[in-house]
Amino acid sequence: MYPSDLPFKYRFLLRTYRWRAAGDVPAAVLARPIAQARVALVTSAGLTVRGDRPFDISIGGGDWSFRTLPRDRGPGTLEMHHKSDAFDAGPLGVDPNVVFPLDRLRAMAEAGEIGDVAPRHLSFMGSITAPARLVAESAPAAAEVLAADGVEAALLVPV
Repeated sequence: MYPSDLPFKYRFLLRTYRWRAAGDVPAAVLARPIAQARVALVTSAGLTVRGDRPFDISIGGGDWSFRTLPRDRGPGTLEMHHKSDAFDAGPLGVDPNVVFPLDRLRAMAEAGEIGDVAPRHLSFMGSITAPARLVAESAPAAAEVLAADGVEAALLVPV
């Protein structure tokens, strides 16, 4: 798809959005091989476990909070609460692994390609156009959750 194929509102947003510059981020080095590491998923699909508090799509600038998704819940037990309509959510209904590849991660652990699947994974809502609270509050809290679970690597699944 080319930018000219996008609906007018998205072309307008891309032209007028105040993009933020990010400085260099130091690279993290795994302490041991990935085949021995505990891995978590971090998605921006706005997923929640069915029945849990949904993301608040009414918040201007986007809901900066996150939800934990337990490893024992299959992708089919999740619901999407996402503010953006700039992507096709249809494939989620066919295969939830498109936005939350937990089944693929489990298969990698069984094959010995990763050491272990983390007990919890994280879900954020994408389309956060005002990320100050995400950066100051949610990201550090999310890092604490992953560290508490002994996560050594995270697979980021942007939506």
